[in-house]
This record gives sequence, structure tokens and C-alpha cells, in this order.
Amino acid sequence: MDDTSPSGEALFARAACGLLLTAADGLVLKVNRTACVWLGYEEEDLVGKVLVRDLLPVGARLFFNTHCQPILQLQGSVAEIQVELRNRRQERLPMLINIVREQDGDRIVDHWALFKASDRRAYERELLAARKAAEAAEAELKKLNAQLSAADRRKDEFLATLSHELRNPLAPMRSALDVFKLRFGQAADDRLLLVFDRQLRHLTRLVDDLMEVSRITQGRMQLRRAPVELSALVRSAALDMAETMHAARHSLHLFVCEAPVMVDGDATRLAQVVINLLTNAAKYTPDGGRIELHLHCEPELAEIRVCDNGIGIPAPALATVFEMFSQLEPALERAKGGLGIGLALVRGIVELHGGSIHADSAGPGKGSTFTVRLPLAAGSVCPAEEAPVRAAPARARIVVVDDNQDAAEMLAMALDMLGCEVTVAHTAAQALERIASAGPSVVLLDIGLPDMNGYELARQVRQLPNGAAMTLIATTGWGQQKDRERAFSAGFDHHLTKPIDFAQLEPLLPRAAGA
Repeated sequence: MDDTSPSGEALFARAACGLLLTAADGLVLKVNRTACVWLGYEEEDLVGKVLVRDLLPVGARLFFNTHCQPILQLQGSVAEIQVELRNRRQERLPMLINIVREQDGDRIVDHWALFKASDRRAYERELLAARKAAEAAEAELKKLNAQLSAADRRKDEFLATLSHELRNPLAPMRSALDVFKLRFGQAADDRLLLVFDRQLRHLTRLVDDLMEVSRITQGRMQLRRAPVELSALVRSAALDMAETMHAARHSLHLFVCEAPVMVDGDATRLAQVVINLLTNAAKYTPDGGRIELHLHCEPELAEIRVCDNGIGIPAPALATVFEMFSQLEPALERAKGGLGIGLALVRGIVELHGGSIHADSAGPGKGSTFTVRLPLAAGSVCPAEEAPVRAAPARARIVVVDDNQDAAEMLAMALDMLGCEVTVAHTAAQALERIASAGPSVVLLDIGLPDMNGYELARQVRQLPNGAAMTLIATTGWGQQKDRERAFSAGFDHHLTKPIDFAQLEPLLPRAAGA
């Protein structure tokens, strides 16, 4: 665009920066309004009367003559040179200048562009301050994230340790109850035994839930996958809940499609999902309620639904009911025990199976529906396997090693009631002596012994004569996957977490037939 055109003249006059046109010697030939305002002159005071160098202080004038002029002569331009100009009141104004030299007919002219450096400095200071604030905020956020991660790790470690410590007193209680049932089961009041057994199992489940949620949050839960027939699994879970439903006077209605509905999963974990959902419905439904358990099969998906006419869920809480330790405020008044981790555990298990779960409710007092969707197993349908009939335990020689005397004695008494010959040791030194003299076929070793840990003791037992042929069972409160792996690498054949459940222990003992 021609600078002499009306549009060019308007752009020159109204530019947001100061613009000057000078002769090669610096005489001002043209100046815009912005430059005049900044310098405090009228246009007629500058044009044809003032040399640019006259607006420069002595130091800036020297710099201009020794640096800017040679560069202009060599390359025809200079860019972003910071100098100071004096205004009419002799005040110094920091400026950034750009100069372009060109031939204009028979003369050489310079085009100047002036930018207030004070504004730029203020902007740069603000930008620097903003950057520092952002960096400080980012550092604080990283610090908070690190603190949250550390707190989360400590929480997981606390849950694992708490589960371990709770299992220690549970172990002798479980064994004592098994002894009592074996010795006095016929003569004792069944109601007392059932109460003790039910509540002890409930407490054990709570401890197990703590550990399993910790495993899921740390990504350590491993599934034992196999073809699972859901129709039988759902019906079995409903039978397990019959007593709970009867105690609360609930009616449980089953709507289960015909077998087989096959998924690839861990049968124990999937049963835990169904039982936890039914338990949740029973807890938060007033006595005498109606609970429904549905199993529906559709292409590529199996759907399990648990519906109740209980206290319901407010709409804002639907998104948080699966978070750990989440309990609704109205539910706290009706809750019949629990830690608020059951639904978190359910979600974790379902997601490990590649499935999904969501909750629906019309609102408080209008019941709830929990829907689980699982992918069907690929390929042919496999029938569910029947549980094998176990033979009675042989009269095996067993050494029980545990520094908790109550736990050791109760477990020994229970094994004795089954016809086993049991020897008890409370330290590793005693254990080595009694294993060598008794020649047991099975040794149950606690890991946390006072004089030697169970892993090292297992290694030493394997070095004894006939030690390689013994069945070594780790009995411990530590039940994470890393603890199992450590036990197996130390030479253990099996790993059981306290309290020891005889339903798990019995199959590991020698059978009467071919023992």
C-alpha cells in the first residue's frame, strides 16, 4: 500500500507505536501522533527542525553513532535496540526502536518504529510473576499429589497390617470353635454354636474384605480364571443368604434364566460379588422387604441384577456409592454393621473380569437396583464341574509351630479331634527338634516366630532327613500375593491365612485312602 494514499496516511497517523521518517542525517521529515504525544511535541515542532540524535541523551547518542549507524549502513536495518529518548520536559523514556533504511528517489530515508519499553518491562514483570506463580502452584500440586500418593500407600499398608493383626486373635477363636463343635456338637445348644460360628465368619469376612480392597487398589489381586456357570453360582449364593434374609423377614425372589450361562472368571470372586450385593440390599432394606435377584443372558453379555424396595439412593450419591468407605447418611442409621467397602470391592472384582456395574434408584425411600454386566465366555459351553467327594483325613503326624500359644493349642486340639497325631512348638528351635523326632508328614508353620522367621525355618526343615517329603503349610496373617510368592519360593507347599478355615485345611491333609 502506498504510504501517501489516504488509507496509508490514516494508518501512519493512528498507529499504536511511534513512527518517524527521517533523512539519512537524522532530520525528522515526518512523525505520527503517537510519537508526538510520547515526546511532548507538536508535529510542527519536530518536522524539518529536529535531528533524532538531539532527542538522545549523551550515552545513547554515542551508542547510536558507534553501533546503530554502522549496522544501518551495512545491512540497511536494525531491530529491537533499546535506547532512551528525552521528551520535551527532558524526562528519559526507555524505548525499543526498529529502523529500516531505503532509497526514496534520489535520497536515502530511514523509517523508525518506537515502542515504549516501560510498558514491555511491566508486561514482562507481570508475565514473570505469573510464570513464577504458576510454577509455585505446579510445585505445590506435585507436593500435594506426592503427599496423597504417600497417604494412599500408607493406607494400603495400614489395611494390610490391620488385617494381619486382626487375624492373629481370630485364629485361636476359630480353632476353639471347631474343637467345641467336634467335641460337644451333639450335646451343646446348637443355637449358641451357630451364633458363634456365624459372627466369627462375619468378622473374618470383614477382615478379608479389608485385605482384598487393599489388593485391588494396589493392582495385586489375581483371578483364578476358569469356565463358570452363572445360573448355579447365583442360586448357590442365594442359598447362602437364606438365613440372613429369614432373620430380617425379607422375601428373596429369584428370576434366573436356564443354564448354562458361561463366563470366564473366578467362581469364588463372582460369588463374592453376588453375596455382597445381596448383603447390601438386606442391610439397607427395612425388615420385611422384598429383594429380587435376576440373571439374564443376552448376546455376548450376562447380566446380574439385585433389586430391593429399601431406603434408596439420592441422585447425587449414585456416582459415589462404589467409592471406598462411602456410606450414605440415612444409611448409617439403618446399617447393620459394615465398613463401607463392600461395593468398592464388588466394583473392583467386576472390573477385573472386564465387566461393569452401575446403580439406579428413583430416590430416597424408593429402593435401589445394582446391575452387573459380564462378558460371556468365548467358544463352546462347558458344564459346571461337580465338587469331588473328599475322603476322611488319615491319622497323620502333624507338627504345629506358632508362637501364639492359644492359636497353636486350639489348632492342635482341632486336628486331634480329626484323629491326627499333633505335636506343638512355639519357637523355631523347638520346631526343628520336634520335627526331627516326630517325623511328621505335615508341618504347619507360622511366619512370625520370635527366633527365626518361618521362611528360613522352612528352608532348614527341607534340609532335614525326609524333609523334602513333608508337606509344609504356611499359616500367617500376611495374605498378599507377594507373601504367597515368598512362601512358595522358601519351600512351602501351601499358604493359608489366619484364621485357618478347616474347609481349606482338610483337603491338604493326607487322605485315608492311599495316604
